[in-house]
Amino acid sequence: VTENRSDPEDLHLYATPREQRFRRFASLEFEGQLYMTPYDFIQAVTNDEPKRAKKWRSLSKQELNQILMETPPVWKGSSKLFRNLNDKGVISYTEYLFLLCILTKPHAGFRIAFNMFDTDGNEMVDKKEFLVLQEIFRKKNEKRERKGDEEKRAMLRLQLYGYHTPTNSVLKTEGEDLVPRSYWDTLRRSTSQALFSDLAERADDISSSLSDTTLLVHFFGKKGKAELNFEDFYR
Repeated sequence: VTENRSDPEDLHLYATPREQRFRRFASLEFEGQLYMTPYDFIQAVTNDEPKRAKKWRSLSKQELNQILMETPPVWKGSSKLFRNLNDKGVISYTEYLFLLCILTKPHAGFRIAFNMFDTDGNEMVDKKEFLVLQEIFRKKNEKRERKGDEEKRAMLRLQLYGYHTPTNSVLKTEGEDLVPRSYWDTLRRSTSQALFSDLAERADDISSSLSDTTLLVHFFGKKGKAELNFEDFYR
């Protein structure tokens, strides 16, 4: 089953440039949410336009489960992981934002990122901590949303994130925006721990509302119980 990207709602008009690029290169859809394959992601960071027909293929629950079952554990990871997986993987829009940031950072940047994930300071990152930082990425992206028909923006958020988010939902304290001007400012500001604390309370709800992805299974196992150390994260 396929869906033409020129949908009647023309959601592309209400998307930011980064959202537009994700929608243009994504090739999969599951329960209304769009996903890239690892191949799509490689194409998105190396080419101006996708090489494939502009259609989304709808995944069944069985097909998604099969993809996740075949996802290798983190100790089998390599620098060629995405190329080896090719089309046998799913990458969400929030993970796309995360990967774009990580790709440009040196070793020191990875350490800063890892320390930000590691909110309890035990030198290991678990699935909950990972999802909390991804939620910060999502909230940062909402600040850049284009103005327009709120109903269509809501439809676009559902398509990109898999769940509805309230308008202007970025957390604030005493009038001060707790999401700083860039993701990497977030990683350097100790005050961001307040945001982490608030979001951590919602992490279980976030997790239950989202489908597992290739990165989540690769990092934290099929049951989501594994933890990630720095060397595994860096590799």
